[in-house]
Amino acid sequence: MLGSVLLFAPFVLLLLLAAGWDLASFTIPNFIPAVLLVAFFVFAISADMAPGLALSHAAAGGLGLLAGFGLFALGYIGGGDAKLFACVAVWFGLHDLPEYVLTASLFGGALTLILLALRRYPLPAFACGREWIARLHAPDSGIPYGVALSVGALTVLQHTQVFQAIAG
Repeated sequence: MLGSVLLFAPFVLLLLLAAGWDLASFTIPNFIPAVLLVAFFVFAISADMAPGLALSHAAAGGLGLLAGFGLFALGYIGGGDAKLFACVAVWFGLHDLPEYVLTASLFGGALTLILLALRRYPLPAFACGREWIARLHAPDSGIPYGVALSVGALTVLQHTQVFQAIAG
């Protein structure tokens, strides 16, 4: 069982990397979603995922890509966020996609409200010399939504159908 659960290790590590990178630079490098996608295919093969279930996961990724790039076109999220969302959707499949969307949206809303509130106050002296904190605090900067996408994914992971099937 532990070996099966460890199949999720790349997923978790890549999400942590995406969140940290987005927080520090407001970018998510293309290699992160690309490796997430490859890791899913390795996972699906290793876990002997049924073809119908694999198709459901691919369809979730397609929906995630359409929704993500729709939000990107409207200027609500960045391109890296859109790609990350689509690749996480592949991991969760159609069954668990609604729970993920709701959870990530709630985290994204909370993150937005917290950053907007903190941006109303001056930075403490210890934080002024840190470029990434100053960029995060700037009133005209965006929201590192990759953080919310990653935290949302890590929050729902243990409740997903695919995780339960492997861990169970």
